[in-house]
Amino acid sequence: MNKPLLKAALLLAISSSTQLSFAQEESSEAKKTYTAGKQYIQQISSIANKPTVKKAFQTIVDLQPETLADHILLTEIPAPPYKEMERAKKYAEMLKAAGADSVWIDNVGNVIAKRKGKTGKKTVVLEGHLDTVFPEGTDVKIKHRGDTLYAPGVADDTRALAVVLTVLKAVEKNSIETDADVLFIGAVGEEGQGDLRGVKNLFSAQGPGKIDTYIAVDGTGMNGIVHRGLGSHRYRITFKGLGGHSSGAFGLANPHNALGRAINYWVLEADKFSRLPGVRVTYNVGVIGGGTSVNSIPFESWMEVDMRSESPERVTGIDKLLQQAVQRALKEENQMKRLGPDLTVDVKMVGDRPSGVEDPAIPFVQRAIAATSYFKVSPSLGVSSTNANIPISKGIPAVTIGSGGKSGGAHALGEWFLDDKGYEATQRALLLLLAEAGLAK
Repeated sequence: MNKPLLKAALLLAISSSTQLSFAQEESSEAKKTYTAGKQYIQQISSIANKPTVKKAFQTIVDLQPETLADHILLTEIPAPPYKEMERAKKYAEMLKAAGADSVWIDNVGNVIAKRKGKTGKKTVVLEGHLDTVFPEGTDVKIKHRGDTLYAPGVADDTRALAVVLTVLKAVEKNSIETDADVLFIGAVGEEGQGDLRGVKNLFSAQGPGKIDTYIAVDGTGMNGIVHRGLGSHRYRITFKGLGGHSSGAFGLANPHNALGRAINYWVLEADKFSRLPGVRVTYNVGVIGGGTSVNSIPFESWMEVDMRSESPERVTGIDKLLQQAVQRALKEENQMKRLGPDLTVDVKMVGDRPSGVEDPAIPFVQRAIAATSYFKVSPSLGVSSTNANIPISKGIPAVTIGSGGKSGGAHALGEWFLDDKGYEATQRALLLLLAEAGLAK
């Protein structure tokens, strides 16, 4: 391999491993495992041993080639942020063909398939998100290397869409009737500046109605159960000025100077805050920009920042430090200028993901633990930023579970997925769904 290619490969490997370690840091809890209460283990075992459920489990195994074909088909339909409609339309067709009672695309682009229950007194959601992080024009064609699939978005979260679809097929093919209504959903806007807009809409006045329990499928593997929402605030902050020639207009207030001060002041105080005893909180200046040339005073300078914690108070605290740093920087640069107008600053929130924590002892989390343990897997509870943030923050029972198999390179062009006993995750999703929706008598 020549040196440029070797360097690129090493950078990709470092990038991929870094992303994976960060994902693990957010979604695990020191690798601590949990055991469900005896009553929940018995409940899950009882459901799994029912003849119709056993048949559905076998159907999921038999559908493996079809699930893989669905997975590949959906992966190769681009779903950039805010441009998920092409994939949404196809997914709606697939859910309808699978036997849902009604299928529609809502006002923000969520695909919702309803399967009516016997009483409909309760509504349970099983959801995967439609969007990927990759911009329009990204090559999403699947590349096969042995049994491994390579393509941007192949694991996050297209695999989950295939899982949700196969669960619907399994209950339909085996005529399993639930007591509760079930909504099978492909949601928009989970990634980045999508800011969970799809699931926020589900819980708004424009949503499909009251939702009692929420199962999000995101990530791969089997052991992780997210029961705590990692909240975040994100801002785009822009300092604005007159701008001019670096020499001829020397003395004008400089937006870059103000931005530099703001970053410095915030990072220094945020570092102290993050070291205080309490729930973990993180902060980051992710993107900066502005300016026109080396010999020009810029007319604007901007940055995008991110702060996260599962504690709303910690997010609020580090957010307050940011606002103080920005105002201090603005004031000091305006005081230092020799001529011209003052700088102004535009502080725009571009992301607001609420946080929340569920007690591991609540019945739904206990059922998720028991359903995972049923497959001889040691469950671990953790925190992450997923679509489950919204229901958790509202006090509605919710978890995020993995879609099975193995994967790597999330959010990188080299993203991959290996279907290593992936059917077990689909069976687990079905089992948890039936435990919540209830088998009709």
